Amino acid sequence: MTTTTKRLSWLPFLTEDIPAEYTSSAQIARFELNQAMNKLAADKKVELNVLPVQSDDYTIEQQGDTLCITAGEPGILYGAYALMMNLAAGRPLPEGSQQPRYALRMLNCWDNADGSIERGYSGRSLFFEGGKFDYDPKRMRQLGRLLASVGLNVMCINNVNVRYPADQLIESWLPELAELAAIYRPFGVKLMVSIDYSAPMRHGIPTADPLDEQVQAWWKQQAAKVYEAVPDLAGFLVKADSEHRPGPFTYGRNHAEGANMLARALKPFGGKLVWRCFVYNCQQDWRDRKTDRPMAAYEHYAYLDGQFEDNVILQVKNGPFDFQVREPVSPLLFAMPKTDLAIEFQLAQEYTGQQIDIFTMAPMWKEVYDDMGADKVMSIAAVTNFGRDENYTGHPFAAANLFGYGLFAWNPELPPEAIVRMWVCLTYAMDQLSQDALVDLLMGSRRTYEKYTAPLGLGWMVSPNHHYGPSPSGYEYQAWGTYHKASRDAVGIDRTASGTGYLMQYPERFQQLYGTPESCPDVLKLFFHRLRYDYVMADGRTLIQRIYDDHFEGLEETRAMAETLKALPLPEADKAEALERMERQLVNAREWCDIINNFFYGYSGVEDAHGRKIY
Repeated sequence: MTTTTKRLSWLPFLTEDIPAEYTSSAQIARFELNQAMNKLAADKKVELNVLPVQSDDYTIEQQGDTLCITAGEPGILYGAYALMMNLAAGRPLPEGSQQPRYALRMLNCWDNADGSIERGYSGRSLFFEGGKFDYDPKRMRQLGRLLASVGLNVMCINNVNVRYPADQLIESWLPELAELAAIYRPFGVKLMVSIDYSAPMRHGIPTADPLDEQVQAWWKQQAAKVYEAVPDLAGFLVKADSEHRPGPFTYGRNHAEGANMLARALKPFGGKLVWRCFVYNCQQDWRDRKTDRPMAAYEHYAYLDGQFEDNVILQVKNGPFDFQVREPVSPLLFAMPKTDLAIEFQLAQEYTGQQIDIFTMAPMWKEVYDDMGADKVMSIAAVTNFGRDENYTGHPFAAANLFGYGLFAWNPELPPEAIVRMWVCLTYAMDQLSQDALVDLLMGSRRTYEKYTAPLGLGWMVSPNHHYGPSPSGYEYQAWGTYHKASRDAVGIDRTASGTGYLMQYPERFQQLYGTPESCPDVLKLFFHRLRYDYVMADGRTLIQRIYDDHFEGLEETRAMAETLKALPLPEADKAEALERMERQLVNAREWCDIINNFFYGYSGVEDAHGRKIY
């Protein structure tokens, strides 16, 4: 693999590679501070007080002209980066003891052994190529540095849809897995691997039934081999019984029985079993008006609360569908108080612009967190948005999402604008007016994208398979269960008690909020209600006029974003990349505006009140 210089986005003040001989968090912390402090605060001294404990927590105290960081490992490294980044951004240093909100702060890489990445928009895999491990060790350390700087501590390196030969990660590839784990260990990052539930069947066992003694024995034996090679492996990630993946349903078993078998194999070694709850019928008949895909996760899991081993973590997508532009928080996150849960986001912009269109995610995460308010959710995961591209994330501004996710996972109480502003401040040297302009552009990008793509909570009007660009009926007659049911009179799905009943999966406060079209927020109206085009919104506009207005506004706002971007004093490479992608975003925004407005005009027959062109 060719090695080239990689810019470290939000850590431009760290220019030297970390020497390979530094193999502890404390050694790396000292090295990073030594090269950074002369540039950031020459009048300050830093002392490290390394405690003999394993902990993420740290404390920064100022004693005269000396800053003292007190922590165990890897907390000492988190404290060092927090000190450096806050000094570089001109922000106050964290006061008192700092602890992460989520104990497990994970990235899920959807990398395949052939070097491709499922839903990857930043080049090929950093870890694999040609059916084997193939990586640049220096770049692995750079990535470890980036993850540690924002406090991320677990990385699952392979696709949840495990394809040959990635199944060998827990078999013949164990020596190579151990070598990679050693690279990330000093950064406090533990590796995890996705496993194939049917693996025992490749070893002469005729079944993968979790209650079969041969299957149980095979997994126990294999777990012992895995942990002999990688003693601090975080555990296994599993996608089972979903989108044609094997799982316990094949044998008439429920998911507690399926997960517990693997969890018991991992438990002697301290491993976690992360079990994805993305399970639904992907062969639904579009004529079926009863089955409602968003209800599936709750129906499969809620009744199993309290039946899982204590090292099982159920990973629940933030919404009940699949990483759409706008979804309500998943009701499953409220339904299992006796079970450890992780909330899952998607940094990879599969449905949100594919790292071509700008879409800053921090405001969305904060909305979900504020709605959720569930202390039981103690872990967090996100599908990665990085790859082998020169800048890691394809679009240079997509790095704000990787950076922001780390800060959010550590402290979800942070205001989204503070997260975005810190990334801008650390990444680009620019005057205050330019900084404000870029922050405003990034903060408004999610709402702008939503306006020109997803009317009032519908979603799923994307081109099938690749999911970029508009196709309002692309999934309407397919088996994936993602329908909007537009007709000449109305659009949307009634998910109240008188409709599919999905709303009844929620606690009472959500039933009250979403229960009527009048109380339901505009951005989710058509997710929960089926409304006529002449329905009058609270502001006096009809539903159809609101659809038209949103799409025209989204296009105009994108044009304004392009003008702002042209005027920003960005580094040459970043500006060229951002402008090239903005040209594609402008084309995409116009396509969405014209095609969706045409679609609804064709059904409703209603002219735009402002006389704008509808094709």
